[in-house]
Amino acid sequence: MSKTYRIIVATHKRFQMPEDKDLYIPIQVGSEGKEDLGYQSDNQGVHISHLNPYYCELTGLYWAWKNLECDYLGLVHYRRYFTSKRHSYRESTSMDDIILSKSEVKNLLSKYDVVVPKKRKYYIETLYSHYAHTHDANHLDVTRQIVSELRPDYIDAFDQVMKQRSGYMFNMFIMSKENVAAYCEWLFPIIDELYRRLDITDYSAFDARLFGRISERLFNVWLAKQDLRVKEIPFIYMEKIDLIQKGKSFLQAKFFGKKYGQSF
Repeated sequence: MSKTYRIIVATHKRFQMPEDKDLYIPIQVGSEGKEDLGYQSDNQGVHISHLNPYYCELTGLYWAWKNLECDYLGLVHYRRYFTSKRHSYRESTSMDDIILSKSEVKNLLSKYDVVVPKKRKYYIETLYSHYAHTHDANHLDVTRQIVSELRPDYIDAFDQVMKQRSGYMFNMFIMSKENVAAYCEWLFPIIDELYRRLDITDYSAFDARLFGRISERLFNVWLAKQDLRVKEIPFIYMEKIDLIQKGKSFLQAKFFGKKYGQSF
């Protein structure tokens, strides 16, 4: 029997989507109480759609974990896709010509256990210091305490990852559904406990999405403890990125303590 491959595309708005609807499944995250965009909703079956303002794309991952039957499962975003080519976005760019095809996915997973985006390098920052400068170090400190309580076997990996100057970011990956389930069973108890412990009453909508950001770091912690064959491949933004503003904000956070107030 042939293997089934699914990659969910997390989105909260209408956007250009891949033609291959068998491989790519657009999923409307945070669909609870919202206008139906015509995509798969994350509030069907077993779900945590109502937590999307805080958990970001994790509500889509949770839905796929609990409700989507497949052999291999991936997570990407409406603005970011894996690609086998080195491209930057242009208005003339044809999405289906550059994002991973099913044959490319099959080929990669025949050789590797998990596909991840190229590491994001911070150079003058560690994963911990970058988060501390751009957001709030207490989020990571509380997360560490929770890891020490719930999964003490991961505390050394947590400390090591926080010292790294690069990491697999954006909550993007492709791996077997079995490995996705193992990751989710590890991740969500930690994130849920963090949600219970942090008082986010006075947080802005941007700051309240911290649980999705923390999970990006936690993916690296989980992966560090797994004996998996990891393959890094490029990814492409499907919108223009203001690299000058992005770099300026990075340096302002590092040297002047100006926190991020928006996504880039």
